[in-house]
Amino acid sequence: MPKVSNKLYHRSLDLIKRRTTINMVIISFGFAIALASVYFTRIIVEQLKERELGIIKLYAKSLEFTINNQNNPDELAFVVQEILYPNNSIPVIQTNGIGQIISTRNINIDPSMSEEKKDAFLKEMLEEMKQEYEPIEIPFRDEKGEVYDYQYIYYKNSTLLNRLEYYPLVQLSVIGIFGIIAYVAFSYSKSAEQNRVWVGLAKETAHQLGTPISSLMAWVEYFKEDETIKNKEIITELEKDIQRLEMITARFSNIGSKPILNYENVPVCIEGTISYLKKRIPKKVEINMTAKPADIRARINKPLFDWVIENLCKNAIDSMGGVGKIDINIKKGVDEKIIIDITDTGKGIHKSKIKDVFLPGYTTKTRGWGLGLTLVKRIIEKIHDGKIFVRNTELNEGTTFRILLKG
Repeated sequence: MPKVSNKLYHRSLDLIKRRTTINMVIISFGFAIALASVYFTRIIVEQLKERELGIIKLYAKSLEFTINNQNNPDELAFVVQEILYPNNSIPVIQTNGIGQIISTRNINIDPSMSEEKKDAFLKEMLEEMKQEYEPIEIPFRDEKGEVYDYQYIYYKNSTLLNRLEYYPLVQLSVIGIFGIIAYVAFSYSKSAEQNRVWVGLAKETAHQLGTPISSLMAWVEYFKEDETIKNKEIITELEKDIQRLEMITARFSNIGSKPILNYENVPVCIEGTISYLKKRIPKKVEINMTAKPADIRARINKPLFDWVIENLCKNAIDSMGGVGKIDINIKKGVDEKIIIDITDTGKGIHKSKIKDVFLPGYTTKTRGWGLGLTLVKRIIEKIHDGKIFVRNTELNEGTTFRILLKG
């Protein structure tokens, strides 16, 4: 049994590690794709910026040529038709030397605007352009070639370039949304598969227990009628054990179906479990319970909750080697939460193993399958919508498990 249990434990951990590794590889691959997309889009954007800057410089040179070469109509016509007009994408505002707007190009203005609103709109656009790029000077020259005035060309990125600049963010957002959807779908299908396994296991266990319990009940009835058996106390204890087996069967049935939760007095329920355990545990183990106030109620499924307390106490007894003390403290916390601390004086849990204690296959016992704490966690968190975790543990000093329930 120890070898089988250890193999199951290592197999479970290996499976979890493999899944984690696969998930990390997929995430890293997706991250690399996203980075590559951003990087290459950035390169394209920078190249387009350089291209648009070249176009604007050519545009400015063409304007300078047309201004300073009014005596060459053929050349002017060529420049206007082949260079100035083809710029139909880059927004441009041309100003004189004192900053007054002379002309605009490729700026969409609502025709319904008043002249005042148009002026305000263009001035605002001009300020944006000043913040984005330095203007290009167009010098005015006289016949001797001397500069006597300036005009300025202000511009900003084209709509296409702006869209391309934000494209990586859109792409990453889409990838992120699909990633979240895929993760949620995978988690849901994984959880549903685990639920089917647990339900199937529980129902099959309950079914298998039914036959021997019926047989034991028949034997008890037979022994009751046997006059040669003088010690009737044995029959009474057998009946108690049969009742216990019936309760265990009911527990498995509750896991395999939707359990009914009722408001119960939690300290009374735990006291009943302790009373049962005290007759069946080593005499050197002391179990104490304190509850403040004494009447603390929560919506629980009593058979399953009893199973949780019993399992935690038995694990504590194994950890203490049959000698020690278990303290169960019940109290109300903030937001009406009910806090149950179960503390033992056992050998404790190594810090590196705390995250593994609730995994299937984890066990420190020489015999066992390592499913007890997995069932405990499932009962508390899936059925009772609570929490269970290791609150504190010290090697060779003991461990405290904390259960949080809704009040």
